[in-house]
Amino acid sequence: MVLKIVILFLVFMGVMAMFGKLRLPGAPRLGRAKCPNCGRHKIGKGPCPCGKG
Repeated sequence: MVLKIVILFLVFMGVMAMFGKLRLPGAPRLGRAKCPNCGRHKIGKGPCPCGKG
C-alpha cells in the first residue's frame, strides 16, 4: 500500500515537472513590453512614464 502511494507521488511529480517546462505562448511578447531603461511594463503604445524609453 505504501509502495503504491510512493509510486503515484513520483508519477504525479514527473507530470508536474513536464508541465513546468512548458513555455507560455505570449512570453516573448511580454518580455518586449518592458522599458529598456527602467524595466517597468509599458501599457499601450505610448512612451514610458520614466521619459527615457
